Amino acid sequence: MENVYTDLAVEAREIYAQTNNSKTDGVEFKEFKYGDINVSQVEVVDDTGEKRMGKPKGTYITIDMPDFTHYDGDTMDKVSKAMAQAMSNVIRIQDSMTALVVGLGNSSVTPDALGPRVISKLMITRHLKEFVPDSIDEGIRPVCAVAPGVLGTTGIETGEIIKGIVEKIKPDIIICIDALASRKMERVNRTIQIGNTGISPGSGVGNKRMELSKKTLGVPVIAIGVPTVVDAATMANDTIDMVLDEMIRNASQGSKFYDILKSVNKDEKAKMIREVLNPYIGNLVVTPKEVDTVIESLSRIIANGINISLQPALDLDDINKFLN
Repeated sequence: MENVYTDLAVEAREIYAQTNNSKTDGVEFKEFKYGDINVSQVEVVDDTGEKRMGKPKGTYITIDMPDFTHYDGDTMDKVSKAMAQAMSNVIRIQDSMTALVVGLGNSSVTPDALGPRVISKLMITRHLKEFVPDSIDEGIRPVCAVAPGVLGTTGIETGEIIKGIVEKIKPDIIICIDALASRKMERVNRTIQIGNTGISPGSGVGNKRMELSKKTLGVPVIAIGVPTVVDAATMANDTIDMVLDEMIRNASQGSKFYDILKSVNKDEKAKMIREVLNPYIGNLVVTPKEVDTVIESLSRIIANGINISLQPALDLDDINKFLN
């Protein structure tokens, strides 16, 4: 797993199973649907699974969005509702609980701006519950939110900012949103991952910071992420793999050329590609050219998914009226 660059548990499971030609011990996997939306769940159940997956023990739910989601309002709402249902599998919120939503990332860099964009579309109610309780329904849950920025612009570790806020307002649960990295281009901007193990800000761009989890903050942390970038070296490696596989199919079995192709060590090849590219492109990640439009729609989908999950007394129409 050391040459694999992915934040998605479903990909880590696929890669381990393919590499070892076996099931992943210590990991449970199942697939199901919310309406016509495909959902998969990876459960890392013990230390063996944690070691082999490179992911903490816990539940990771992956929602696959239809191709046309970003250009269809009705489909976006369907994905939001599916996301809210998925969140109910990893989160149990009582009516009196206060939720803190944290939008991680750099708002000035579009592929990393998902978290702050989501915050701008949330139904924020904690101040209303505290200062004008008579003007808001009793069934509305107190929700507050923050987009703390990144270390490079604030000079403060994101984890330090969040810890200070947690100590002050004492939320019952934290929901973090961040951009992730995938190893497959087809999953970029097409997949939502929900996990109950916390998150490390910056992991999607290879700049891992202080972990945000129940262990570090003393409060349950739900992490929501979308892969918005893919590692350039991984793309190059996958392309060469496809070329090699095609050459193997066309080569005559038993020939010296066939034997040479079959003897290529893919792990060593991946390591060599990264070493060769590093002096020229460094730690380069790639994102689709339509990322501006996509991040806007993704932020709406995730914000509404969170709004529905945190405000079960309201339907999506009521939530939209509140926001407008």
